[in-house]
Amino acid sequence: MSLTRLFVPLSLALLSACATQPKHNVTVEKLSQCPVRLNSGQNLILSLPSNPTTGYRWAIQDSAGGVLKSLGPEVYRNPEDAGIVGAAGVSTWRFQAFATGTGRLRLTYQQPWAPEVPPVETFDCAISVN
Repeated sequence: MSLTRLFVPLSLALLSACATQPKHNVTVEKLSQCPVRLNSGQNLILSLPSNPTTGYRWAIQDSAGGVLKSLGPEVYRNPEDAGIVGAAGVSTWRFQAFATGTGRLRLTYQQPWAPEVPPVETFDCAISVN
């Protein structure tokens, strides 16, 4: 059997296997994208609009710790093209699904020095990991 005749079916089988694999990163940017289903090992990237210059910050209330682990602290960036001091930006968190089960990823947007004041916004997303 020639090498080409052996190589073509093997290549097609490998390409087929790659096509059925889920994306490694799942990005969520709004509540309407919830609930989120992940496979163990997948990364969840959560990006929410934020403007710390107003004194408001997102605070994690529940990190779905039974199924997700944090891959680092919050990262804030504002759009470079805004050109305006105090312009709103985006806060981003990265998590990795590590265990089968369910959990809730809950964040509140409020001023940290006024915990008695209700949050201006909340983000509450059901997470399930297979």
